[in-house]
Amino acid sequence: MDLFTSQSFDGGNDQTNQQPQSGLEETLRSNHSSIMDFNKNGIFVERALALIKPDAVNKADDIEAIILNHGFSILQKRRVTLTAEQCSDFYSEHYGKKFFPSLVAFMTSGPIVAIVLSKENAIQQWRELIGPANSIVAKETHPDSIRALFGSNEQKNAVHGNDSAVSVEREIRFFFPNCIVEPIPVGQPAKDYLEQNVNRTIIKALTALCKEKPKDPVIWLADKLMEINPYKPKLSQVEVPLSSD
Repeated sequence: MDLFTSQSFDGGNDQTNQQPQSGLEETLRSNHSSIMDFNKNGIFVERALALIKPDAVNKADDIEAIILNHGFSILQKRRVTLTAEQCSDFYSEHYGKKFFPSLVAFMTSGPIVAIVLSKENAIQQWRELIGPANSIVAKETHPDSIRALFGSNEQKNAVHGNDSAVSVEREIRFFFPNCIVEPIPVGQPAKDYLEQNVNRTIIKALTALCKEKPKDPVIWLADKLMEINPYKPKLSQVEVPLSSD
């Protein structure tokens, strides 16, 4: 059943073929259709993690503007200062390499900005936007890249970006433990997911709302959805939080 079609909740006749009853319902129906038809090929919207390093934090606004101008969406963002232990954990794949101690020292020398990006082929697109790892090389070969514009050498290269989907998932969960990392389906897969997993919960909450008629329906509905959400996250372990500035 369509999320925004009208239907009687008291056992009456199905009214799915009726016209919308208000301008708001018309808007909701229009938005719903446009979202579902956004990509008929079912292409998945991918996530990537961007880190603005200590040497470029003062240029964070400029970097974010470039990110948005290249078609990325910013889903989540936080400014943090890593401890040496946290940084070592994040860069564990480089443990034992000669540059590891200096990398940890640099990445803990000041705050960083962690950003979850979203776009079709986000990981590859982000890697192309930031340019080669060595900013000196980037200035010659990719002068418009972020590392060329804001970095100075191979270590102080302004931003971080991984090219491995597995590593990106781990990195996003490192900074945003509650973030949903799986690709977001669009088109028919998204519609199927909504019909199977979301609509029933929303209809149940709206039915209760109609019966209850609360004084503040918006707050009441939000609380009700939280209460009956069958997919509430369950925290199985206590994590040491990253220190925020």
